[in-house]
Amino acid sequence: MTNIYACLCGKWVNLCDDEKCVMGNHMSSPRVWWEENASIYAPTTRDPELVDSYYGLDYLHIFYKGKDYRINPIFIQIVNE
Repeated sequence: MTNIYACLCGKWVNLCDDEKCVMGNHMSSPRVWWEENASIYAPTTRDPELVDSYYGLDYLHIFYKGKDYRINPIFIQIVNE
């Protein structure tokens, strides 16, 4: 079984534990997100005005336990058991 973990506000959580959790561009369940190419926002060209801005960084949108998160993809871990 595959589990998807994310560091949200400094705490690692298993996103698969929340039945209402959705993530990625298509707002899929964590396992579907992983199986369908694990999309993240990562532009191939950067807006010159956003190069030195937080808004220009790669990110992943996650809805977990009633809250919306926007995190850097380095804070995702995939664990296969």
